[in-house]
Amino acid sequence: MAVHLPALPIEAWAATVGPDQAYRPLALLDSARITAVDARSWAAGVRPGQRRATALALEPALLIGRAEAERERQALRAVAWAALQFTPCVTEQGPHTVLLEVAASRRLFGGLERLSQRLCETLAPLRHQIQLACAPTAWGAALLARSAGSEPRPGLAPHAASLRALRTALDPLPLGLLCASAGELDMLQGMGLQHLGDLRALPRQGLARRFGPELLLRLDRARGEAPDPREWVSLPAVFEARLELFARADTTEQVVHGADMLLNRLVHWAQARQARVAGFTLEMAHERRHRHGDTPERTALPITLAQPCADVAHLRALLRERLARTPLPAPTLALCLRCDELAHVAPPDGELFPTRARAQEGLARLVEHLQARLGADRVHGLASVPDHRPERGVGQAVVQPFNALRGHAAAATPEASASVDARYRRPDPSPPAADSATVTPHLTRPSWLLPEPVPLPERQGRPWLEGQALRLLAGPERIEAGWWDGPAAARDYFVAATPAGVLVWIYRMRLPQTQAEGGWMLQGWFG
Repeated sequence: MAVHLPALPIEAWAATVGPDQAYRPLALLDSARITAVDARSWAAGVRPGQRRATALALEPALLIGRAEAERERQALRAVAWAALQFTPCVTEQGPHTVLLEVAASRRLFGGLERLSQRLCETLAPLRHQIQLACAPTAWGAALLARSAGSEPRPGLAPHAASLRALRTALDPLPLGLLCASAGELDMLQGMGLQHLGDLRALPRQGLARRFGPELLLRLDRARGEAPDPREWVSLPAVFEARLELFARADTTEQVVHGADMLLNRLVHWAQARQARVAGFTLEMAHERRHRHGDTPERTALPITLAQPCADVAHLRALLRERLARTPLPAPTLALCLRCDELAHVAPPDGELFPTRARAQEGLARLVEHLQARLGADRVHGLASVPDHRPERGVGQAVVQPFNALRGHAAAATPEASASVDARYRRPDPSPPAADSATVTPHLTRPSWLLPEPVPLPERQGRPWLEGQALRLLAGPERIEAGWWDGPAAARDYFVAATPAGVLVWIYRMRLPQTQAEGGWMLQGWFG
């Protein structure tokens, strides 16, 4: 299967154009002549080969950029990485064509038609026009895919199911598809040749003496009459892609628009390696003449995910959140995206009904958005501390990547959450439906702790709360700790209830040093 991208040069450059100029007709220039145009320029009459002045006369709003071979190679490489999701045998063939060996993949993906549909859906985020063709030979498939023409129009090239059908389909194709240079094509056309069938009808020995054996070798490989060895595409161990913006980016949205194509290529690279992205770094190169003082030449934005993913929309949202709180020291001219943090984990299941795993995934994405917006050092989870004192039993822990949320969620049990600080509010002391005389506590620790213990008044040896006497239900539970870091805490804890049935956690010092320490103290509420 051949995937030909007839408008690859203009599409690769269009990704560098900001959203404020995306409506304008686009064209590429090389050596003072137009080399590629988009559909709007084509409709205005602009054609490859015209001079710059002629193109601007036909379309005054034309936006012209410079053709760059490296930019086109990176775009073609991204298409090859996306194709690796369907077969390990992928190779690049110029100009602007990727070849896939799909003989062993047709049955896996439900036939050739279904495979072609899946391939088009996978390549859609890269925003390329594609022309597909299938043939028994690699060169034959490439020629059939390119035979649809280089003008920007949709459509699929013909398919050849057998060598006989392929040879019949190749004969009427123009010679320009097979020629390696414009000079070679001019010489053949000067001999009165127009199609591949005309070339095949000539004596082979005379053609080989005049043009060399390479021309006939390409023809024989296309027809399946000569072997055609290929070198398959190999994935780099580290992803790195660079994009030079057409105009300087002064806002977050302009940077995100330029980085969107890089993120799509990153996801295709990760999926080709059968992995998910765990973190990446976006580096912005700033314009030199707008930098002053200690303004850095480049700004790096590292983003670490709490849970690895391969969702471009999620990565884009995290990048936007991070850029929103990062002021640009100077306008951005180029972007570089790097990633060497991959996680080889199983993809998420597509459950019909919500499960605990799906809820955990939603929690992880929430933490990622909060870290991107507020900073990783400002988003904390719960961590158990080896200390019997309730106010020190649980501390803050920075949420780490790679599913560390599961450990924090396990720590957030009713007993562990008892030591959360004063950000929690006391629940409403509404009476339960059952009779308060039969209420028995089911928890040995309350769900809500006060930031500091509150002294309770005492009458006839009984503690009082809000003008009502408390009734002791359970206890005492003695806790002795803290001798290693200060005054020792020796307390006797009780579970008590108000006449309305609200359960509280109170204590008194076992060996009070002062009269104030000898009274009752309110530690928490059972919510």
